[in-house]
Amino acid sequence: MSDQDFRAEVRAFLEAALTPEMRTAPRTIMLLDVDLQQAWHKRLAGRGWAVPTWPEDYGGTGWSREQQAIFEEELVRANAPALSPNLQMIGPVLIALGSDEQKARHLGPLRSGEVVWCQGYSEPGAGSDLAALRTQAVRHGDDYVVNGQKIWTSYAHRSDWMFCLVRTSSEGKPQAGITFLLVDMKTPGITVRPIHSIDGLHHLNEVFFNDVRVPVANRVGAENDGWTVGKYLLQHERNGVAGAAYLRMRLGHVRALAASSPDDEGDGVMMDDPIFARRLAEVEVDLLALECLIHRADAAPDPGLKSRMSSMLKLRGSEIEQAISEVGRLALGEWGRLDQSLGLEDRTLPVAGPQGGPEIMLSYMMGRSATIFGGSSEVQRGIIFKQLRQYGV
Repeated sequence: MSDQDFRAEVRAFLEAALTPEMRTAPRTIMLLDVDLQQAWHKRLAGRGWAVPTWPEDYGGTGWSREQQAIFEEELVRANAPALSPNLQMIGPVLIALGSDEQKARHLGPLRSGEVVWCQGYSEPGAGSDLAALRTQAVRHGDDYVVNGQKIWTSYAHRSDWMFCLVRTSSEGKPQAGITFLLVDMKTPGITVRPIHSIDGLHHLNEVFFNDVRVPVANRVGAENDGWTVGKYLLQHERNGVAGAAYLRMRLGHVRALAASSPDDEGDGVMMDDPIFARRLAEVEVDLLALECLIHRADAAPDPGLKSRMSSMLKLRGSEIEQAISEVGRLALGEWGRLDQSLGLEDRTLPVAGPQGGPEIMLSYMMGRSATIFGGSSEVQRGIIFKQLRQYGV
């Protein structure tokens, strides 16, 4: 099949499968309506397209790099909801490092959209410095007994499972005493409390563990080797931040808004303002450079190059995401206010201002975290420096 025919096939499927509600539903990393999110996931899974990058033996499509890029472009063009980012984090970890039992139990429901996962990494005092985590797991027979707290856990209140880093030893380097566990969120002793963020929405949470018993069979990798497992997962998380097709779609929305929004003088539109137009052009050039960097990593004969470049991709992707949000806020003019995002959870409430304004302000506020989650920009720069020094650059 030619790339042109493949694009037509994807476009026809999306036209038929996506409902107007799915296209327009408010979203942060995922749709705020998790049920609607998973309904879309199940439609993709029914077509066999939910996990195209996974190995074919585990439900992947076997598409070429070009076909994967076309698929992503068409998803963005149709404004399809992005599937949970945790799908492309815990899935590859289980495929590469999970036991046969763990693969058999979890990969099918992950692929089909039957379950929702959350990530238990950050803690109070252990965000960017993840090795400082203190949630403790003590071995008792065939279980670990877990006590502690996680924070900023996206969609924990709607999740069935959590992949979690816990401390199983305090000896030696902090990184050497961490273990990676799979935790059933229905286990007694788990308490989830909401965190309402600056946008007024509830998608973040804090999670408390009080004598939570987790079977040793739910450990991925060896005890005290969770740092290795966690770093492998973070490579996939950081690569996911640099979603160039998604960023280009958002930039297109900003450009369209600027072509109709009044400028500060009220006698023209924002795109007529040379300072604004220059700023928009600068962001577009940066995005083009990021796309070239992603294509270079994808096309490299060394399969490990993209993993080594994950910090660069995450750093630039998150910075460009914030820059797009900033020019979007400027394009809104007087409507670039906090209250633009209020009411997104209740679509019956009227919203003043230009069409798309609430989504731009939601992206602007949520985007403040982009240079923090998945490892802060300062951490990424440190990793890049170490890699350059290792290769004698």
